Amino acid sequence: MSDLLWQKPGVSVDAGIQAFLAGDDVVLDRDFFLHDIQASRAHAEGLQRIDILSADELAAIGRELDVLADDFRAGRFILDERYEDGHSAIEARLTDRLGDAGRRIHTGRSRNDQVLVATRLWLKDKLARTRALCVEAAGIALDRARAEADVPLPGYTHLQRAVVSSLGMWWAAWAEAFIDDATRAADTLAWIDANPLGSAAGYGVNLPLDRDHTTAALGFGRMQVAATYAQLSRGKFEMAAIEALSSAMLDLRRLAWDLSLFTSGEYGFVTLPAQYTTGSSIMPNKRNPDVIELMRATYASVAAARCEIEQLLSLPSGYHRDLQISKGALFHGFGKGLQALALLPDLLRNLDWDAERMRAALEPSMYATDLAVDMAREGLPFRDAYRQAADPARWAEGDPAASLAARVSPGAAGDPRFDELRRRLSALCTP
Repeated sequence: MSDLLWQKPGVSVDAGIQAFLAGDDVVLDRDFFLHDIQASRAHAEGLQRIDILSADELAAIGRELDVLADDFRAGRFILDERYEDGHSAIEARLTDRLGDAGRRIHTGRSRNDQVLVATRLWLKDKLARTRALCVEAAGIALDRARAEADVPLPGYTHLQRAVVSSLGMWWAAWAEAFIDDATRAADTLAWIDANPLGSAAGYGVNLPLDRDHTTAALGFGRMQVAATYAQLSRGKFEMAAIEALSSAMLDLRRLAWDLSLFTSGEYGFVTLPAQYTTGSSIMPNKRNPDVIELMRATYASVAAARCEIEQLLSLPSGYHRDLQISKGALFHGFGKGLQALALLPDLLRNLDWDAERMRAALEPSMYATDLAVDMAREGLPFRDAYRQAADPARWAEGDPAASLAARVSPGAAGDPRFDELRRRLSALCTP
């Protein structure tokens, strides 16, 4: 490892202590490295604008940062234990290539604002990805809701057969759910879209840093004005981003539960795409729904990431090394969550329904609610209608199409309001 910036003369660095202090930074920072390079370029531009760097030095730094980014993508530069973290690796590379000009890149910065701006840019990308996947899933669900609107499906409450439902209603539920999830991701992205670069360790520096320039150069929506708030926002913004992802993961978990039930032999309503199942290692007669089971489980990783960051935040104001651990939670939470969410669109496109099996699962009791409401509409008090409709002697085979058509309350099968959902989805797709 190269000399540490903060190392004091005459004080040796204990290898075990340093390994504990560095933690997994050098590994985790591989995910944030290109964002750190991007922020370093903007910071160098700002330094040139206040005459800390000359135009030639800025051009040389920009050129070397481009080379470093290319080398990193191609595997020619590897972030490993030679470096304390990604930030020190950038500075070491520039110093090696450019001498004093490279050393000036750290002027007016701290490692705290380096990691803060890199992870903030990274979070913006991850939230944009979350939003895009939710929009895609919602669009597929809405298309299938319209195409399969009138296909009868048993509706369940308390896991018991309750009423006649439809594929249109099932799909529309997930369409609106993922529209909301996409909206939350977009709103959270807008909320965290604040530039902390130039806040240093949370108290600013005695240089007239051009923070307006770096805000525009990095594509942030606004500058995070108070230098002290930049540190207070660390953890709070990360939790908000994870919560936005969690909304989508909660819906994915419940959707996966439906499919787990519907693919079972006892239901037999759904056939999954072959690539979403695996063979049993001991039972040659089986195909297992492993993908949807792991989709169901992934919410736990996202929830754990949020919990880990929350437990770090019982701190007074200012920077604390505790916050370093939040990088691992971010990496694992978004890594697992987006990996699962990315598999959802093709699953929704390609799962098949067994309409005959679903229709055969309808039974006379599932029309009892229709009977009670019909009697109430004709003037019988609902309590009396309810008691009469609860009598099995009054139950009979019904017509699922008629039952669905009569469900005319807004959002039900007879008035699904697909166009309204389409308008909301289209608004999310409009730049």
